Amino acid sequence: MKQKKTALAPRKKQSVIAYYKKFGWKAIGRDLLHDVVGSFLYAVGISFFAENANFAPGGITGIAMIIHHYVPFLGIGLMSLIINIPVAIICYRLLGQIFFFKSVKSMLISALFLDVIVPLLGSYPDAATNPLLAALFAGALSGIGLAIIYMPGSSTGGTDFIIMSIRKLKPHLSIGTISLVVDGVVILLGWPVFGNINAVLYGVLMTVVSTTVIDKLMYGTGTRRMLLVISDKAQEIANSIMEETERGATLADVRGAYTGKPHQMMMCVCSKVEVFTSRRIINRIDPNAIVMLTTVDEAYGEGFLEPDVD
Repeated sequence: MKQKKTALAPRKKQSVIAYYKKFGWKAIGRDLLHDVVGSFLYAVGISFFAENANFAPGGITGIAMIIHHYVPFLGIGLMSLIINIPVAIICYRLLGQIFFFKSVKSMLISALFLDVIVPLLGSYPDAATNPLLAALFAGALSGIGLAIIYMPGSSTGGTDFIIMSIRKLKPHLSIGTISLVVDGVVILLGWPVFGNINAVLYGVLMTVVSTTVIDKLMYGTGTRRMLLVISDKAQEIANSIMEETERGATLADVRGAYTGKPHQMMMCVCSKVEVFTSRRIINRIDPNAIVMLTTVDEAYGEGFLEPDVD
């Protein structure tokens, strides 16, 4: 029997008001909880360890720490916010209204924890004399914190916005290559700023640890994830995924080989942030659904990479 496939194009993008009106205070509370917990852990990693060990990680935070080194009265959180806001505005059309709003909210909360709340708790006194331990803990804590912020579909901005913009302009470049160049330039600046080659080594170590932790918690960064869901509520699941993540899906009629019963299968390719949201949607609508999650090295087409044209 020939399978009937139905391609579901993404619906019109939701506004922030419509999004929270649909999901209510529960969604707002969940997002704020992730922001608060994630920002606290992230700020502890940066303020307790990295800041006092005289090295800078990659990304916008690294740039903010370098500026803070020369202008101490400008907090790391404030500088990150100052750099991030214009970048986020420039990338607004690429990011979408909901992701933009969530990211700005996360940036503000993260800056508050970095400059006000966590510094009141003190610091790690041996960070300067034991920078290796400081780099390890800074990477682990900041990675866990960022992963928690990413889970409900948010971001702290940073080089993610820059990487996405470069990727849009230069689709032939891999995300890993762009990340390496952007973070590498910032980390190398730590050498003349802190006057020590070890600042580069510890910055690299912290960035590697942080990225590894995020990868483990968020199912990868450079690659995509493909969800294959077999459920009698596949249409409802697909609709909810499209509304919450603005990611399209494909439906196909399938039949169980043993039972002979007809079912529906949904296929959806997600990013590292969207896969967590999609799994939450599936568990909410049909806890008994069969879910298969696999890695996709690259995805081409609308909403993904543009194919190279010779």
